[in-house]
Amino acid sequence: MLAIVKIAGQQFKVKAGDSFYVPHIEGKTGDSVEFSEVLFTQNGDDVLSGAGVKAIVTAEIISDLVKGQKVIAFKMKRRKGFRKKHGHRTQYTHLKVTAIA
Repeated sequence: MLAIVKIAGQQFKVKAGDSFYVPHIEGKTGDSVEFSEVLFTQNGDDVLSGAGVKAIVTAEIISDLVKGQKVIAFKMKRRKGFRKKHGHRTQYTHLKVTAIA
């Protein structure tokens, strides 16, 4: 079974057993999380989308806090001596889909 789920404003294509990274959500390692905002499901030839979808995706938190790659924001104005360097690392949560019901 395949589903498209909306998590933290982003859409993810998931199957049972898949693991993926989402923007940081609350919870500890080993906790179970349910996502009820399912936009699309496909089970063989059976396709549901829109308001007719009544599925729930259940996932387990593998890692509660994973840092992404460092992103540097550098600003400079030539011949003025103006330089600004800021950086950040986005935080993610590693999930594994246990069931789509």
